[in-house]
Amino acid sequence: MAWIGLDLGTQSVRAVLADAKGAVLARATRPLTGRRDGVRHEQNPQDWLDAVDAVLAEVTLARPEGIAICSTSGTFLLTDRAGRPVTPALMYDDARAAARRDQIVDADPDRWSTSMQPTWALPKILELVADGYDLADHRVVHSADFVAAHLVGHPVATDTSHALKTGYDLNAEAWPAAFDKLGLPLTAFPEVVRPGAELGRTPDGVPVRAGMTDGCAAQIAAGALAPGAWNSVLGTTLVLKGVSNELLTDPTGAVYSHRHPDGGWLPGGASSTGAGVLTELLPGADLAALDRAARANGPVDAVSYPLTKTGERFPFVAPQAGRFTLGSTPDDLHVYTAVLQGVAFIERLAFEHLETLGADPVRSVSLTGGATRGGYWNQLRADVLGVPVELPAVPDPAYGMAVLAASGGTDLTGTARRMVRVDHVLEPRGNRLDDLYGDFVAELDHRGYRA
Repeated sequence: MAWIGLDLGTQSVRAVLADAKGAVLARATRPLTGRRDGVRHEQNPQDWLDAVDAVLAEVTLARPEGIAICSTSGTFLLTDRAGRPVTPALMYDDARAAARRDQIVDADPDRWSTSMQPTWALPKILELVADGYDLADHRVVHSADFVAAHLVGHPVATDTSHALKTGYDLNAEAWPAAFDKLGLPLTAFPEVVRPGAELGRTPDGVPVRAGMTDGCAAQIAAGALAPGAWNSVLGTTLVLKGVSNELLTDPTGAVYSHRHPDGGWLPGGASSTGAGVLTELLPGADLAALDRAARANGPVDAVSYPLTKTGERFPFVAPQAGRFTLGSTPDDLHVYTAVLQGVAFIERLAFEHLETLGADPVRSVSLTGGATRGGYWNQLRADVLGVPVELPAVPDPAYGMAVLAASGGTDLTGTARRMVRVDHVLEPRGNRLDDLYGDFVAELDHRGYRA
């Protein structure tokens, strides 16, 4: 018995075939390209289908027991009623409709004044309507839904996770009544089901199950599905996900929550800081060599706030935030280490913010994402956080979707406990860089970013 997980990423489509004990039987990947024009970021949905067909052909050694799909949170397109695309895919970070946020907040201030972010899908849907697309004749389809429909041969429901940034009310489990004030017909929006629900079957009879967004998929791959266990995904940017029994309410709007498939909530947030800034600050540098040098040299008396673009989303919301450095960075090694320390400090600040909202104290943190290849960075994060960090054996969102598919929509936590393995644990060594951290937070406050 084996299950397939698919991950529709920004730069590639990845597939993993895993068995009931969590062993990876096969992997495949195909590249994706997109188009960026200023604040606009689009992809061709047909490219997803071509890549998915290719990776499935490569990993399907025998008839799998199920398939689940994750994709970038907030990526969507419009289709006609038959499911054919009529727009490109508007990507998760496309900011063309930022000015529409105020219109959304005005429609329901109590609901959206702190929870709606300008790059979410809902503002972009309003922008497409303003551009002349009549939603009476079209459907809003998230990227994972579009691929699932391709696999089963008909339009499908979406899941609560992908629906969140389209405005879905996770408390009421319904599309909000405020859509009427925005002129958005409910007929344009898909039925919503819980992750793991069967969406349909392929021509070969394989169940295709509702998935989750990529951050949640990485959390499943890390097995961080109980209160006190957190997953930190560090790639181009930093994303944190955890578990809470009760919904955490954040008056600043930095934290949002998905529904836990087993009940309860998955709170977290996405920062605009991350490893992506290294390629800009150190073009052409051998990052692996710098990581080895940083391990030998240790911490430096400098820290950079490593924003990948102007504006911060988490652990505070500051559209005006800009990159800065405290201390001297006279060479590449200091630049590199200052960035690493800055990301670790933002990570620590994020956990402190979550705990002020009522989240369980951090017991352990699973690290996933491309930046986990930096061994010194992993240890530094353990030191700064002051808790053990775990490195999962298969830190891949596609693997998380294979686990979700294997759960069949019931007892995801138990399924992950059987399938997910920890490869290594790094214990904190005691140096949390408290003085430099205090200076860093004070500078954020001085600039008004946390006001």
